[in-house]
Amino acid sequence: MKVFYCDSQRDHDPGSFVVHGRAVDYTEHPQRAAVLHAAALDAGCTPVTPDDFGLASVEPVHSARYIEFLQHGLDAWRRATGVTGPMVPSFHPSGQASVYPESIVGRCGFHVADTTSPVSDGSWKSILRSAHAAHHAADVVVSGDRVAYALCRPPGHHAERERAGGFCYVNNVAVAVERLRTRFGRVAVIDVDVHHGNGQQSIYYADPDVLTVSLHVDPAVAYPFFTGSASERGAAGAPGCNLNFPLPKGTGDDAYLDTLKIACSRVRDFRPGALVVALGLDASRHDPFAYFQITEQGFGRIGAELARLELPTVLVQEGGYLAPDLGDNLRSVLRAWF
Repeated sequence: MKVFYCDSQRDHDPGSFVVHGRAVDYTEHPQRAAVLHAAALDAGCTPVTPDDFGLASVEPVHSARYIEFLQHGLDAWRRATGVTGPMVPSFHPSGQASVYPESIVGRCGFHVADTTSPVSDGSWKSILRSAHAAHHAADVVVSGDRVAYALCRPPGHHAERERAGGFCYVNNVAVAVERLRTRFGRVAVIDVDVHHGNGQQSIYYADPDVLTVSLHVDPAVAYPFFTGSASERGAAGAPGCNLNFPLPKGTGDDAYLDTLKIACSRVRDFRPGALVVALGLDASRHDPFAYFQITEQGFGRIGAELARLELPTVLVQEGGYLAPDLGDNLRSVLRAWF
């Protein structure tokens, strides 16, 4: 298995973000990438620096105006506001927006869902190189590799077509899906991050050729709060092509695996040509969020269940934050494919 990653993915470093009305250390810390990369190598992965695909990785997924915002918005923000730090929204649309603002202050609120996703010096380079990791991993699977691991940092599964949120800017899962579907046609996504994969749900909600599945803590008690219920099943043109499995806070290995087996059965019924796994490791009992109680052995069982689908697979790194067991949990998942 190849692991796709480059050190410039650590350049995104806002330092802090605002939560509960106060600034705290940035949870999605650059050091987590180093921990994950070392663990992937220890598991037996071969390191590969992703090719530079330019904007070709993100253009099939995100709108031109959103890409322009991510690429150049910080400079415009600083000219307009005089603020030298990260770009953070002050306003958000109320309901469906009927106006696209000319003001960069308005555009920031339009394109950034919350205060967890500041844009700072170095952010765009990291965001784009993270997308390149997903693109290149999908590329080798298209070319015949059985599985590839995209160590995407920053992560992406909360990013919608025109909106960042939850530490996510470009939807790396969707980047992989778009590359895979050029060969395989139908693609399934299983998101095992502790938070709902609202980004890929919103992007593919009306697409009958992409099945999006998410196992996550009940959004009634955790981010993203407003999506992720079991009633969200896909648009009229794609009924049943979105499946959510909200689980109670405190869910452990056995209950989680029981649900994952149901999810995998639904994937088999869909008959996809390839699989993308949104590989969050923040379901760990030691993760800073600690919504679930998944053990190192539990992550090994998760990996084994996903590997048993026997599909060409791209593993796309999502959450999983600095904790003593972060690398151990990744190794447990990856070794299921060796």
